[in-house]
Amino acid sequence: MLERYGDDGRILAGGQSLVPTLNMRLATPRAVIDINRLPGLNDIRASADGLAIGALARHDEVEHSTLVHERAPLIAAAMPHVGHAAIRARGTFGGSLALADPAAELPACVVALDATIRVASRHGTRDIAAADFFRGIYTTALTPGEVVVEVIIPRGDGTWRHGFDELARRHGDFALAGLAARVRVGGHAVRDARLVFFGVGSVPVRAHQAEAALKAAGDVRAAGRALATELDPPGDIHGSPELRRHLAGVLLERVVGTLLERHP
Repeated sequence: MLERYGDDGRILAGGQSLVPTLNMRLATPRAVIDINRLPGLNDIRASADGLAIGALARHDEVEHSTLVHERAPLIAAAMPHVGHAAIRARGTFGGSLALADPAAELPACVVALDATIRVASRHGTRDIAAADFFRGIYTTALTPGEVVVEVIIPRGDGTWRHGFDELARRHGDFALAGLAARVRVGGHAVRDARLVFFGVGSVPVRAHQAEAALKAAGDVRAAGRALATELDPPGDIHGSPELRRHLAGVLLERVVGTLLERHP
């Protein structure tokens, strides 16, 4: 059906983004293609590659999954921030990624986790690194006729520590700034770090300079100074670039500072 309708077809999964745009006549597709009855797309399972989360897994299912808590604690920490309970009851994991809202939590998480997004079409499947999947505001690497089918999160070695937080006007609103972080500490040094911010760019923003400063100095304040010159957030009616940059720095100190305190 995607091949038949092309740009005039829209996928319906959880409908938490599509249905409001239909109601407001912001989208007028010729066909709404409901994929909810396709089998196997809502599984959450351990695999040889790590943890696989099906595209149709509801946010609520992911939030309360024992496997997710054990194998992807960063995802587990982010889930309570995704919308409100009613949204999490219907919204889907894959739908959030395919929408590619730059203020959403899950895109930043999968980038921080070096996840792989598996997509399918009539011509077969292909795997896309999460870092390459998000191309711009509501824009992804999906080509016509492709849908997200699952996300594979690599199995960690137990040495990573994970942290997540966001700042919004109200809990459940889209974040003014948010951070999905992973830090690996060995001895008294930071061995590796993944700092991925959301709400501060058109895609999830990995702060490479702040990561390098954190590894070099082992000091969250040094990372904060690097971050201040690295981020170039947009401004809108909800917050100026200066505000978002400041909030990102607050989150860096709050989240990474807590992670480092666990490993003096």
